[in-house]
Amino acid sequence: MELCYQLPVLPLDRPVPKHVLSRRGAISLSSSSSLFGAPDPRQLSQRRGAISYDSSDQTALYIRMLGDVRVRSQVGFEPERRGSHPYLGVDFRTLHTRAESAGTIPARRIRRLFSFQRHLLSSRLLRGAPQLNPLHILDEDYCGQAKCMLERVGSWNFDIFLFDRLTNGNGLVFLTFNLLNQYGLIELFQLDMVKLRRFLVLVQEDYHNQNPYHNAVHAADVTQAMHCYLREPKLAESLTSFDILLGLLAAATHDLDHPGVNQPFLIKTNHYLAALYRNTSVLENHHWRSAVGLLRETELFSSLPAEDSLSIERQLGSLILATDISRQNEYLSRFRTHLDENDLCLGNASHRHFVLQMALKCADICNPCRPWELSKQWSEKVTEEFFHQGDIEKKHKLEISPLCDSEANTIASVQIGFMTYVVEPLFAEWARFSDTRLSQTMLGHLGLNKASWSAMEPEASGSSEEGESEPGRATEEPSSRVLSQGSQES
Repeated sequence: MELCYQLPVLPLDRPVPKHVLSRRGAISLSSSSSLFGAPDPRQLSQRRGAISYDSSDQTALYIRMLGDVRVRSQVGFEPERRGSHPYLGVDFRTLHTRAESAGTIPARRIRRLFSFQRHLLSSRLLRGAPQLNPLHILDEDYCGQAKCMLERVGSWNFDIFLFDRLTNGNGLVFLTFNLLNQYGLIELFQLDMVKLRRFLVLVQEDYHNQNPYHNAVHAADVTQAMHCYLREPKLAESLTSFDILLGLLAAATHDLDHPGVNQPFLIKTNHYLAALYRNTSVLENHHWRSAVGLLRETELFSSLPAEDSLSIERQLGSLILATDISRQNEYLSRFRTHLDENDLCLGNASHRHFVLQMALKCADICNPCRPWELSKQWSEKVTEEFFHQGDIEKKHKLEISPLCDSEANTIASVQIGFMTYVVEPLFAEWARFSDTRLSQTMLGHLGLNKASWSAMEPEASGSSEEGESEPGRATEEPSSRVLSQGSQES
């Protein structure tokens, strides 16, 4: 297919405006392979994906990975190599879906019904209804218990699972909106209420909530952790409103449209995203581009000068790309060097941005540092996702990724390795940077949680003790086995 590059930068898995249909090069892919279609709303769930191209560099800006989409063209994609493994028709929308029992109404459908009722309430502005304070447009959406929880949103014991249940599966939308309002960013950046609400809803919907771990609840948890770090004295005294806005947006979108499998899986199955991003930070690049696509679709920053909007997009990408755990040693070594030389100057914009990157990295893998009741749930969910990928690899006779073999690994062994080689070194350095009560609390929970898992895994406990006898080895040479799989957990 010959493509023309005068394209609208739009995610086209939604009905395309009529004025766009006359423009050449826009592509929308659906299960029926029809182009430029405006499907019935009931058929939206069957749409396979969308691609928009940036005419400036002639590469795909935004691909929504709703399912089994395979694109071959001369633009940004390498031709399929002979002898390579055949493409696996894995539908990422149903990858982790459990079969519903006959006669029952899916919980997701019930949540959507609640969400629609809330949408009717919160859209009174569009109907011309009077308003006293536009910043409280969403207040009536919160039930009493959710409001009470938001009053303690800065607590490290914040139960994101309970909050998500209280908001009928809309925890990411309400939490992020509340934080943006709490920091005064809505007024400061003149964010349109309707556009902001739409952006947050689209972000939440683009997370695959059938994923056990990489879903909107994880994004909300990372956003809440980021808020806790932004309140730390060193950061609170030096970060600008622009920095805070970037930090919250990056946390909310850092795993956007995650398929529930890791980068090595995409590479060895010749997935089009791996070809597009040339096997480098594949998922992180996709998360960033997806976030940019939604920002442009909703025109959230239309009130800002164009150069400011572009700056937000670039720096948002820099933050999200930092969560690539395959580059963990690179960032950790740089952080350690700054701390050893005591040359971090938070009055310097580049240094502040680097600290934001480290804060987001900490927030992304902070689950082992939460109280046991919360940490244990996250550990079970991420291991379930690992093992499910391993089952798919077995089914298709692929090499099983590290830590994904349910027959060779346990939840305890996976978590002990991850804590020892990835989490502990990072949070030890963060505690050096920000030696506060929160840092000590996180390290305390980390130690207790590791001991709890070790008690469940006697053999792992013995190997853990051997690792502790060689601390230099644990910090300087993290297990490549854990790091390679860590890219999925992040």
